[in-house]
Amino acid sequence: MEIVTKKDNSFTVFEIKGRLDTTNYLDLEKEFTRQIDNGDRQILVDCDRLDYVSSSGLRVFLIALKELKKLGGKFVMCNLQNSIQEIFEISGFISIFDVYQTKDEARKVFNN
Repeated sequence: MEIVTKKDNSFTVFEIKGRLDTTNYLDLEKEFTRQIDNGDRQILVDCDRLDYVSSSGLRVFLIALKELKKLGGKFVMCNLQNSIQEIFEISGFISIFDVYQTKDEARKVFNN
C-alpha cells in the first residue's frame, strides 16, 4: 500500500494505492493519527487506486471518523471502486461514512 497526503486549501487529501489489509493497516492508522495530532480536522480519502480493504482497514477508517467527529471535524471518502463499494454496503459502513462518486463532489463538502 502507498499513502500520499496533500494539502488542498482547508483539508488534507489521503490518496491510498494498493491493498489495505492486516499487513499494513497500522501504517495508515499512524498517518491519520499524525495528521489529526498536527491539527488537521478535515480529511478527504481518495480511494481511486485502493484495490482491496480488509476488516482491519475498515476499522482504521472508522477510528479516524470517530476521532474527527469528536473534534468537530469532517471525514469524507470518494472514488470507491466497485469491490470496495460493495464491502462498504455489506458491512453497513456506507451509511456511516460520507462517500462521494468523485473528488470534485467530495471537495464541495469542505467549501460549505
